[in-house]
Amino acid sequence: MLVKINGSAVYGVTAIPIIIEVNWMASGKDPMIVGLPDSAVKESLQRVENAVRTNGFEMPRTRVVVNMAPADIKKSGTAFDLPIAIGILAATEQLQNTEALASYVIMGELSLDGQLRAVKGALPIAIQARKQDFKGLIVPKVNAREAGLVNQLNVYGVETIKEVVDFFENGEKGLTPVVVNTREEFFYSQYNFEVDFADVKGQENIKRALEIAAAGGHNAVLIGPPGAGKTMLARRLPTILPPLTLQEALETTKIHSVAGKLPENATLISRRPFRSPHHTISDVALVGGGGVPQPGEISLAHNGVLFLDELPEFKRSVLEVMRQPMEERRVTISRAKLAIDFPASFMLIASMNPCPCGFHNHPERECTCAPGAVQKYLNRISGPLLDRIDLHVEVTPVHFSELSIAKPEKNSAEIREKVIRAREVQAERYKQDEGIYCNAQMSSRQLNEICRIDQAGQLLLKKAMEKLNLSARAYDRILKVSRTIADLEGSESIKPEFLAEAIQYRSLDREGWAG
Repeated sequence: MLVKINGSAVYGVTAIPIIIEVNWMASGKDPMIVGLPDSAVKESLQRVENAVRTNGFEMPRTRVVVNMAPADIKKSGTAFDLPIAIGILAATEQLQNTEALASYVIMGELSLDGQLRAVKGALPIAIQARKQDFKGLIVPKVNAREAGLVNQLNVYGVETIKEVVDFFENGEKGLTPVVVNTREEFFYSQYNFEVDFADVKGQENIKRALEIAAAGGHNAVLIGPPGAGKTMLARRLPTILPPLTLQEALETTKIHSVAGKLPENATLISRRPFRSPHHTISDVALVGGGGVPQPGEISLAHNGVLFLDELPEFKRSVLEVMRQPMEERRVTISRAKLAIDFPASFMLIASMNPCPCGFHNHPERECTCAPGAVQKYLNRISGPLLDRIDLHVEVTPVHFSELSIAKPEKNSAEIREKVIRAREVQAERYKQDEGIYCNAQMSSRQLNEICRIDQAGQLLLKKAMEKLNLSARAYDRILKVSRTIADLEGSESIKPEFLAEAIQYRSLDREGWAG
């Protein structure tokens, strides 16, 4: 008997329909899976056989052929265990009521005792199932709330293969669809942060720089000695960013779902991600890839923050692969038969010591590095990468007098309100420009139209460029940052004082900074 089961395979952040065809033949002995399965799919027969027999069913002694269509697309992973098992039971007539099978997408990994384990990409699979007008989706219970975010689709969470068989044998009864109040859960946890800018003593100038970075979506690098608070400040940046919209939250959740990074029984990601990979990371782990392409850290940071601590310690090849995604805000992974796009719109925040010993330009301690060591250390970061970082912020240690004074610090909620107002101004400004949402993303053409400065500002910028020997690439960055400062202050025009503040944030462009 030939039976067809509906499944799904995830490529990139989208799912495509897969039909699992199972045919029980009277002759032959060995079961067979065809349709470009990988090793994990081929091994499923061993898991299926044990799960079937453990739950009181019979595994056929004659040949069973499983075809996964379309046959020219590679199938990978363990999520096909459950549909293959249900197909075998239906083809051997151990599951009698097979008419309802055509209305459901079934996915899940089986353990040897028939229990179901979590699968990757439940959310994209659910979106695809609704798009194809299926009646319902059956997934492991730990993935049910994630898939339940999709409305107009009955999502059933199951724990064993026996529950699935009973569901179809009893006329689609015995299981209750998962109900998730997406909006309630999303808005409930949006502002639930464990850290706050109020925890940071002093460092008002650094807080101001991060406020500007958040308001304009600018990349920033924090340069300072060990223990100055660079990491502490960077980890609090997500608390002042505007909250995710529902659309952004859905995009972010899909990426984490595909990568298998969502916790069990998770629903929508409601806060902007903060990813902090170690400096030993490989280029594939950072940008994504692999035999079956998976999202990397820059895609997991989509709509959030990618924090690179100790920036010069990262391998140069790792840093260089970020250059194109930072400009295009997406990553394209190309293989012989397919090309997959992963979104990668993130804010880059990096931190670094100014030199190998860490005390170059320290107000109290002397640098012990050899002549030329500071410039050599800085040269580990290429010019093209620095060109994409708008704010270079020098962090100095907090003096004991500031640490010991018990005074109220500005909290994240206050800063976030200013940032949100500035982002609203930018949203109105760029509403006609597709794919541009903040000042950091504006093109050269838009820069000339939006960042016009008066004669006093031109004179100030000219003197700064000449006196500080700023590089040509600093010019555009200064204008973008000054536009963001003007937005924070509610000003239509870019005033000279805004330009003066923006000029401060180009430390690494100054000739002679490295000694």
